[in-house]
Amino acid sequence: MKILHRPTSCVVAAERTRSVSSTRERIAHGAWWRVLAVLVVAAPGPLHAEVIPPRRLLEVTDLGNPAISPDGRYVAFRSERASVEKNTYDSTWYVQSLDGNAPPLRVADGGVPLFQYVNGTVLPSPAVWSPDGKRIYYRAIFNGRISVWYAAADGSGARTVTSDGADVRDFVLSSDGKTLMYSVGATRKAVAVAEESEYDHGIRIDDSVDVADGLFRQDVLNGRPATRRYLAIPGVAGWASTGHLLANAPDRWKAVDLTTMTTRDLPASEHPTRGLTPADLSPDLVAEPVKIWNGLQPPRYQIARSPGDERIAVLLPGHKDKGLFLSRNVELAMLPNKHASHPVICTAEPCRHKGITAIQWRPGSDEVLFTTDDYDKGHAQSIYAWNVYMGTVRPIVLSRGLVSGSQRYWDIPCALSPDTLVCVAAEADHPPRLEAIDVKSGQRRALFAPNQGLDADIAATVPAKLLRWKDAQGREFTGQLFEAAKTDGGQLPPLFVTFYDCNGFLRGGVGDEWPLATLAEDGISALCINAIPGVHLDATANYDQGRTAVEGVVARLSAEGRIDRTRVGMGGLSYGSETTLWTLAHSKVVSAASVSGVSATPTYYLFNSLRASFRTTYRKLWQLGAPNETPERWKEVSPAYQLDRIRAPILFQLPEKEYRFTLDYAIPLLHAHRADMYVFPQETHIKYQPRHKLAVYERNVDWFRFWLQGYVDPSQEKAGQYRIWREMKAAAHRAGEGAHAGS
Repeated sequence: MKILHRPTSCVVAAERTRSVSSTRERIAHGAWWRVLAVLVVAAPGPLHAEVIPPRRLLEVTDLGNPAISPDGRYVAFRSERASVEKNTYDSTWYVQSLDGNAPPLRVADGGVPLFQYVNGTVLPSPAVWSPDGKRIYYRAIFNGRISVWYAAADGSGARTVTSDGADVRDFVLSSDGKTLMYSVGATRKAVAVAEESEYDHGIRIDDSVDVADGLFRQDVLNGRPATRRYLAIPGVAGWASTGHLLANAPDRWKAVDLTTMTTRDLPASEHPTRGLTPADLSPDLVAEPVKIWNGLQPPRYQIARSPGDERIAVLLPGHKDKGLFLSRNVELAMLPNKHASHPVICTAEPCRHKGITAIQWRPGSDEVLFTTDDYDKGHAQSIYAWNVYMGTVRPIVLSRGLVSGSQRYWDIPCALSPDTLVCVAAEADHPPRLEAIDVKSGQRRALFAPNQGLDADIAATVPAKLLRWKDAQGREFTGQLFEAAKTDGGQLPPLFVTFYDCNGFLRGGVGDEWPLATLAEDGISALCINAIPGVHLDATANYDQGRTAVEGVVARLSAEGRIDRTRVGMGGLSYGSETTLWTLAHSKVVSAASVSGVSATPTYYLFNSLRASFRTTYRKLWQLGAPNETPERWKEVSPAYQLDRIRAPILFQLPEKEYRFTLDYAIPLLHAHRADMYVFPQETHIKYQPRHKLAVYERNVDWFRFWLQGYVDPSQEKAGQYRIWREMKAAAHRAGEGAHAGS
């Protein structure tokens, strides 16, 4: 960036300018059923500019990675913002005084953020302060290389610390600040040679190869084309872990003398001491090994050591109800040292009845700070302090949204000094901001709010409301509703729902694909539904709670005169997409759908069946073997066997590496003119490229406005998509299905 630092008011002004420049026109919907009957171009109504177009939601400034200086006077943090023009993300490191009397100082360009290789989310990358508080050290990608950099805290400059042929995996600063130790794997050249060798000699197909994807440099990793392979990681089961061709190479540790800037290899005896793991605790305390199944891991066995002594705070697995594979119930405990087998358990109410997502010791005290996640309040987070000797618990901050170290990761703790927490705060309708919280009084102060313009506009147009309701079985659900107004003629609005989790600021549900505030402003009430915590051993039970949740909320909102129950859309990613297709096959409540993930299909099983870990996981969580082994279960679980039940039109928007798994049901639906499909190259499970995300956002808005409102955007650039959708609608009418397809 060119600006060294900028006051918040300037940030707000720039943000408002962006929203005006990216505004597109819309037409208010009128008599939608007449539009469907005659298939005209657009509904009548006055033109006006959207206040919250999809691009404005996409280009929100995210905040994360706060770290407090050794003297407790400053905080370093990083901002991240999508750039559609460059199709990348800009990140910036700031340093700000905790008194909040001055705006944050820009100290360094953070480069392109590091992304999680499988799901496409930005990885946490906290900075480390030098002991004298004059520098921060951090990892950054520049020119396709991950290196350690430092930035002067006064903004006077930044420079690279490591210059290695391999990407830096981790680093540790010595206690005196004179040495930086870092670890690397295989060199970039070695990876390239291995890839080219495979290309020249042929690629052997084994359980490390994703046979449904390209085989040579099919992905982009850290800005470089890369061959992707499945990884065998100890303690991890399932099929979600992938990396580049030599990603399993062991760590090699090196050290940089920060005075002379010379680098040497570190013998094993000088490797940094790793943090405590469950394996370091008493065997009597850790009764079972920790395993991750396909990325599913509850916040269990978290360990936090007290600074300056041997006391340990730990989260232990709690009660798990019958029929659950995973439970979020945990117990907060303290151990006098890592060898102790008799923990002191926190028995106060805040410890026992809410999911605990993060723990840390307050320096120089007997208090463990812990963050709770309250499902009954829509996953609202709060922070409490537990005095381990007195047994008392006091609240520090009670929120109605997110208070953590990251907008993207709800289980990362805030930065903590003896007196102050620095947190990223956000709510469903309030974008991320940085706050300082007094640990003793709980007083909250805003430090940096780069999204104030959007915050004010959402509050003025479509603020979110926490909604609670019960399904037919009496199970209580929660969700965040962006409610649209009735039309001038008093017509009730349609409803769109997405099902999974609704944490923090809601752009578009899990995966950020359905711009909820935009839909609401355009006249479609938009609801994000939280799944009930816990993972059932029976996959159909997990799916069916989504169906009953949608049916329950549609019945309630319809009875209250707030929506038109004949016009309901649904969308989801991953588990949310599976639940959407399940709902289409087992209910008539949904009129149109959009999915962005894979459901169980024979093709999916076939392409992954070389891996024993996949077969084991599918048996355990889906009760599925090969189609000839469990044919009846396949008919029960897979939408490929339920096509005759699916009548609502479906929009598929999928990453290239996953779309082939859907073809068992997608191609028959395409043949029947009941679906439309778009595929995005070089994307992860959660799409991350800004241009792709904007295209998905805008197409989803167009899709649901077309099917639920009869609205057609007059832009000539979109004429092709509407031609296809009109053909789908006409085919539905010819088949006598017009009533359910939105006519």
